[in-house]
Amino acid sequence: MGRLMRRGLAALTVALLPAGSASASEPFVDAAGAVPGLVVDMRYAGADNFVGRPIAGYEAPRCLLTPQAARALALAQAELATEGLGLKVFDCYRPLRAVADFAAWARDPDDARMKARYYPDLDKRDLFRLGYIAERSAHSRGSTVDLTLVRLADGRERDMGTPFDRFDPASATDSPTVSGAQRANRHRLRAAMIRAGFGPYPQEWWHFTLKREPFATTAFDHPVR
Repeated sequence: MGRLMRRGLAALTVALLPAGSASASEPFVDAAGAVPGLVVDMRYAGADNFVGRPIAGYEAPRCLLTPQAARALALAQAELATEGLGLKVFDCYRPLRAVADFAAWARDPDDARMKARYYPDLDKRDLFRLGYIAERSAHSRGSTVDLTLVRLADGRERDMGTPFDRFDPASATDSPTVSGAQRANRHRLRAAMIRAGFGPYPQEWWHFTLKREPFATTAFDHPVR
């Protein structure tokens, strides 16, 4: 896609589409309709997250991605299925208003109700400095996904050593504080995602961005509906 077209798309008001459909000006698809067997557990559409409430911009528990990212995710799912494994997504496209909501939460020292579960060993004031919260997010470009491994037989999550969104050095993919089996699960996920065309974020075992993402310079702010 040319530079001028990308700039033009950045100025458009993009409507989100039903599963399986997308166009040049409406770039997202529902991954649940594009990835057979995908388990969807969109944490920010409810209260089961580090803030403890639904996040701005998440009006429905849908995993929206660019078609390119959804196709790549389907490749990873197909590879894992040969071993009786599958993928469970926690977050996909993230509106800019959600990123701003996270940043505002991080600046409020009085709201620490989820500390024991998500950042027990960190001072909330350090979340920006340590890179767990940021003013910008690759998720807003529509080709980044947070996910884990599950068993296809019963949907049970594999043990990754830390839960999703645990703000802790132990969440780094190669943390020496997790067991060998837990690290092996992380690396199985990582290998499948890399072969499908995603790049990992070493600080968070669950976080992957499509290497050849179509909107590398464009962030969107349309609610997830």
